[in-house]
Order: sequence, then C-alpha cells, then structure tokens
Amino acid sequence: MREINLPIRLTKHADEQCHERGATEDEVREAILFGEWEEVKNGRTIAKLNVQFGKTWAGNMYPIKQVAPEFVIEAREIVVITVYTFYF
Repeated sequence: MREINLPIRLTKHADEQCHERGATEDEVREAILFGEWEEVKNGRTIAKLNVQFGKTWAGNMYPIKQVAPEFVIEAREIVVITVYTFYF
C-alpha cells in the first residue's frame, strides 16, 4: 500500500465512467492505493488493479475485473480524470 496523504476526488466525468463501466468509487481508491502505477501522457498516471469479479458483465461471465483510474497528483488532492475497466 502506498502512503498517500491526499484526498482522492473523482471528476464528474470519472464518476460517470464508473457507472457506465461497472466500477465503484471504492475500487478506484483501492486501485490508486494498491495498484500498479504507470506514467502516461500529460503528467497523468494510471493505476491498474485486478479484483475478483465472478459475475456477468454485458452478457458474459468474467472471473476478473481490472479497474484502471487515470489521475493527476495536485498540491492538495489526487484528481481522477477518467476510469477504465477491463473484464477477463
């Protein structure tokens, strides 16, 4: 677990993407705290965390869901820009 002393805030877009793509805000926070970080473009970071799923999504059964928030670290908070999910 990373020691993060900043609040994590989801933008409206990120919150909408959570709902559309089947992620929860708690999963996004866990991905940032426990997931594997990768630097992406424009000073952004993506965190990837695989979680046990074992449910149906879009008509298919998947044992694993990967939650991958893209975020920036600002002076007073971590701002989640968007959230991706991958099912396998």
